[in-house]
Amino acid sequence: MQKKGKATSFDIAHLAGVSQSTVSRALRGSPLVSEETRQRIQAAADELKYKVDKNASNLRTRHSGTLALLLFEDPTADDSHINPFFLSMLGSITRACAQRGYDLLVSFQQLSHDWHADYADTRKADGIILLGYGDYLAYRDKLEKLVAQGTRCVRWGAVLPDQPDTSIGCDNLRGGKDITAHLLEQGCRRIAFLGDASSHYPEFFERYHGYAQVLEQAGLSANPDLQVNAESTEQSGYTALETLLDRQIPFDAVFAASDLIAIGAMRALADHGKTVPNDIAVAGFDDIPTASFINPQLTTVRQDTQQAGEALVDNLLRLIRNEPAESAMLPVNLIVRKSSVRGR
Repeated sequence: MQKKGKATSFDIAHLAGVSQSTVSRALRGSPLVSEETRQRIQAAADELKYKVDKNASNLRTRHSGTLALLLFEDPTADDSHINPFFLSMLGSITRACAQRGYDLLVSFQQLSHDWHADYADTRKADGIILLGYGDYLAYRDKLEKLVAQGTRCVRWGAVLPDQPDTSIGCDNLRGGKDITAHLLEQGCRRIAFLGDASSHYPEFFERYHGYAQVLEQAGLSANPDLQVNAESTEQSGYTALETLLDRQIPFDAVFAASDLIAIGAMRALADHGKTVPNDIAVAGFDDIPTASFINPQLTTVRQDTQQAGEALVDNLLRLIRNEPAESAMLPVNLIVRKSSVRGR
């Protein structure tokens, strides 16, 4: 029996055997809903004589004056579950939003959740900034769906030729070249690379390419036995360095794809009785706050988080205003400290 009174999307959901959010997506033509499900929902809507509330629809499309920042949880030694590099970025994004008259809604999201669809339904924010995502190839499908449903979003990450979205990143290739050239200047010739060197982690992969290119220019080659995969955590860096030692292949320097990996590697070296930099020179990437406080202080590549935060916010606002926005790579700076300098 049909309900008395005006039908709602919840009534359609009950009749069609789907969730209310699926009804919402189907009625606005979202590509996330299959054609079979869309037809079932439309049939239920017709049976209930459901009509779209245009006033409510218009209200949902008004600007909220809020941007959303989605942080994906990282394994950390503390309870923050935030990569320290992203903590600096969080501060710069918050300031950039405030200066432009926007509020910032910060949320943790896990890659296994249906965040790409849920956020479009909530209308909490006018657009989304994405920080951190793990395996890019596993993440890309959700990113494509987010863009396809018309959500304004900007991502911090590698700038890739076939990416579906707008991204702001640093010149990872240049950073990899600068670090490697510096280690060569210190007399190092057997330089190991710790970090995932594959398209699954394009930022690390670009740093690896910079490393390999400079070695080749110096008449050397990137030895695959001196590369060990590692995630951006201290524990992963520690484990990767131990794997490297187990291979019993001589090396005199370590280029770690992140500062966290470098710090973990330095602890492993110390546990095995090796000194930094006299036995093994070490360099990282990111210039997190801890890098200048550990002993010895860590040589690294600095990414300008203030410039990054402003670029992310400004490009997202352009998308919200239906103006052109372009992906961009920001410059990096080599910061030389004691961990890589021989003879001092």
